[in-house]
Amino acid sequence: MNTNSNPPIRLTSFSHGGGCGCKIAPGVLSEILKNSSGFPVPPALMVGIETADDAAVYKLNDEQALIATTDFFMPIVDDPYDFGRIAATNAISDVYAMGGTPIMALALVGMPINQLPVEVIGKIIQGGESICAEAGIPIAGGHTIDSVEPIYGLVVLGLIHPSKVKRNADAKAGDKLILGKPLGVGVLSAALKKEALDAAGYATMIANTTKLNKPGQALSAMSGVHALTDVTGFGLLGHLLEICRGAGVKAQLKMSDIPLLPNVLQLVEDGFVTGASARNWAAYGDEVRLDAAISPAQHKLLTDPQTSGGLLVSCAPEDVPAVLALFKEGKFFDAAVIGDIVAGEPIVEVKP
Repeated sequence: MNTNSNPPIRLTSFSHGGGCGCKIAPGVLSEILKNSSGFPVPPALMVGIETADDAAVYKLNDEQALIATTDFFMPIVDDPYDFGRIAATNAISDVYAMGGTPIMALALVGMPINQLPVEVIGKIIQGGESICAEAGIPIAGGHTIDSVEPIYGLVVLGLIHPSKVKRNADAKAGDKLILGKPLGVGVLSAALKKEALDAAGYATMIANTTKLNKPGQALSAMSGVHALTDVTGFGLLGHLLEICRGAGVKAQLKMSDIPLLPNVLQLVEDGFVTGASARNWAAYGDEVRLDAAISPAQHKLLTDPQTSGGLLVSCAPEDVPAVLALFKEGKFFDAAVIGDIVAGEPIVEVKP
């Protein structure tokens, strides 16, 4: 036995939170931004901060609009290569969530240089590069700093025809809601951090968080797809409420139709939840009506922060088969209709 060998580095031990669970809670964010001074908005800025959409969109000409976004966070897993892959997939998703095609990325790297070996940092960057290669884009530059906690992510730029931009604020009463990926990533990450996630659970987590939301590109061409976003740190309820507020409509969800990752209900019942889940509920719970039959574990999954979560689609009923076919073609086999958009105040109702 080699008593001089160093224990394996646990990236998650360096961070106070991981993945999109690191996001500032929605209520706190609103408080921070409420006194921000206004600024002139150029006519070419098609999408800005007004509806908390996934990315900014700037019209370049009659045929092209530029999509710009950034996303970065602390480690959600201990394996450096997997961390890089997850962070890159999550960042690129915002371009797909606008219906766009990514064209290039810039890396954002903050690392505790005196605590992490350069080989570990290199693997994080290589993981991000592998996902960018899968998306067909280069990492064309970036910025690095010496940081107390490990941070990695991307600035991502994309292109789209101005007429095909899919905002999160254009849902219509009568639409069906479709979710592209199952919920539960935050729960799995909480179990992982407490060393209670088995190999099968870890494999499921990685497969879910490194799957690029490429169907967004094809969804942009469908006139019956009215609103599009992705589910990340604010949980399903938080991002659905952004759709409702933006369009002035009500959403109705059926809990039994919402896809969940394997075993996450049991993990929640065993106490594996993130602090972000409670913060999310505190921020927007008064805009949600939960049926009495919704269990505490189901409740927590509805606010569970998703890292690199699925696309959330609001589309005309007649387009549901085509949307589901696109997801199936992209091997998103868990994609499902989870509810409806109806006329009413901007709240979410959840039935069993």
